Amino acid sequence: MSRSPVFPWLLAGIVGVALAAPSGCHQQQASAEPAVLEVEAPVAADTVLEVETVAPADTTERPALPEDFVRLSETAPEIAQEIRYTTSYNFVGEPITSYLAPECILVRRAAEALGDVARDLEGEGLGLKVYDCYRPQSAVRHFVTWANTPSALEMKDAFYPEEPKGELFSRGYIATRSGHSRGATVDLTLVPLPVQDAVRTDFPTPDGNLPRCDRPRTGPTGPDIAGGGRLHEGDLDMGTAYDCLSTASATNSTEVSAQARRNRQRLRAAMSRRGFNNYSKEWWHFTLRNEPHPRTHFDFPVE
Repeated sequence: MSRSPVFPWLLAGIVGVALAAPSGCHQQQASAEPAVLEVEAPVAADTVLEVETVAPADTTERPALPEDFVRLSETAPEIAQEIRYTTSYNFVGEPITSYLAPECILVRRAAEALGDVARDLEGEGLGLKVYDCYRPQSAVRHFVTWANTPSALEMKDAFYPEEPKGELFSRGYIATRSGHSRGATVDLTLVPLPVQDAVRTDFPTPDGNLPRCDRPRTGPTGPDIAGGGRLHEGDLDMGTAYDCLSTASATNSTEVSAQARRNRQRLRAAMSRRGFNNYSKEWWHFTLRNEPHPRTHFDFPVE
């Protein structure tokens, strides 16, 4: 039987479509996957994962969190919270980007371990107060922008009295990739029970004389006046205020009193028993050992 002259062209077209099909399918599958932002080379480098939280239909409820994240207020309500980055009383001098509510958010395992620490301390008449937990990567970028601005020194005395602003990154006080953004790092201190009595809602303002964070305490209620000691934060004497970017804040620093050194070791021992490691330059900073997301930095708001 004779073949139509059209047949070879038809056959070539079918083969061409078949060869192109796998590429098209791969592109379609890739577009359906979640967006991952700022993946650094090489491939094994840390990843920044931007997660969109879903607002509930009932506006009285809080937005749902990404999988494996919980609010500490729901998991361990016995722990006090004073989330400073929702206020202007921090080294930047203004509320920090993406801190929309004074909430401590952590991966579930870290939150449950913190609850264990709090229960361990109850018999000693002590509890915990957290200052910062999960920190969005967009908040870290806010820190970077501030650090690259030569001015904006109004909070210097209260947070970095002896450190040059331009060297805070190189000296290890601030990082462009924070362990807080992985959801298993927390800043906290020891407070007497009941813990809510240790939560401050009023803070000094830059238009007055800010108390230096590295000064000793001068009284049971703190000075909050020109020439006095550091801000009283309601906790045991830790030798410096929270977020004091100073060599005196190193956990084993000998620049602070013997009582402060004992209190720091007491906090570190309590946290270590429940699986947390301390960052040696900051007595308040702890990260859960074997954290579940060691290479991922998240970027969803605190709310």
